[in-house]
Amino acid sequence: MVRIAAIAPVLPRHVHAQSEITATIAPLLSSDPRRRATIERIHASTGIATRHLALPLEEYAGLTTFTAANDAFVREGTPLAAEACRQALAAAGLDAADVDFLLFTSITGIATPSLDALLVERLGLRPDVKRLPVFGLGCVAGAAGIARVRDYLQGHPQDVALLVSVELCSLTLQQGDDTMANIVSSGLFGDGASAVVMVGGDRAAQVEGGVDVVDARSALYPDTADALGWDIGGSGFRIVLAASLADLVEQNLGAGVVDLLAAHQLKVADVGTWVAHTGGPRILQAAARALDLPDEAFAASWRSLARVGNLSSSGVLHVLADELATGGQIPGSAGVLFAIGPGVCTETVLLRWPEEP
Repeated sequence: MVRIAAIAPVLPRHVHAQSEITATIAPLLSSDPRRRATIERIHASTGIATRHLALPLEEYAGLTTFTAANDAFVREGTPLAAEACRQALAAAGLDAADVDFLLFTSITGIATPSLDALLVERLGLRPDVKRLPVFGLGCVAGAAGIARVRDYLQGHPQDVALLVSVELCSLTLQQGDDTMANIVSSGLFGDGASAVVMVGGDRAAQVEGGVDVVDARSALYPDTADALGWDIGGSGFRIVLAASLADLVEQNLGAGVVDLLAAHQLKVADVGTWVAHTGGPRILQAAARALDLPDEAFAASWRSLARVGNLSSSGVLHVLADELATGGQIPGSAGVLFAIGPGVCTETVLLRWPEEP
């Protein structure tokens, strides 16, 4: 059985109240007082109290080109990723040289060599470490990353793997764009990173705590390619965010989760822990309706959303880290982790808390 041995969620040091961020960002989106009032109202409705930013808040006014934003992504994202990896490996009782496979994901910046390559020397990873950088999965990549690393470790049961997510969403801010999609995006997404240490079945018995990754399901919803993603151009990454996204989640999420659970003789009522993508209030509410669950079932995700915002692919990893740190799960009980991304697609992961030795 593949096991998650440790997760390290990390955040940039610049943290601000949501209202303070809105006061700085709103004038960058529009000079129209009526439109700025709309921005303030929408940002306030997210339920987010604070967000962490990669840069000092006052520097965003000068971030006017994709070149500047992407340079900041590499400069700020690399040390953030390295810190997450160090913390996760230390928590798992492993050294960087123990890592055999590294999957890196981000949707908020690009680099060649990719950030995972930059981490090898910085962390002391072996030069023969197998690397897989992933771009394009967006918010779903935290869940999909766990699933794909599980696939690898099933074929390499003696190996150690690192899943690393870096999302500096604030760097994708589109100045002068007061479309509803950009307004929502500018008030919802935060910056953060995470590293997950996973081990194959031959090593799992050596890990105290953690959680087992039992199975996963992927789903790509037809005719939804224009509902979520980036419009990539000279100004960088311009958000594509359809008003219908929550409806798509409500209509489609439930069937995939039920199918995954049924394959293991489980039902929705048997799930003791839910790790839901912190996609925003409407997405969390739609997911709860799709699964016929009360909003409280996603309490950990609501708390994370309020504290740090939507961290894209790192969102579910931060929530899972909180659940592992809090503890209290019944040994042998089931958990479900899921996220939604461009496509529109979902990834659902079945977890099981290890039995006590």
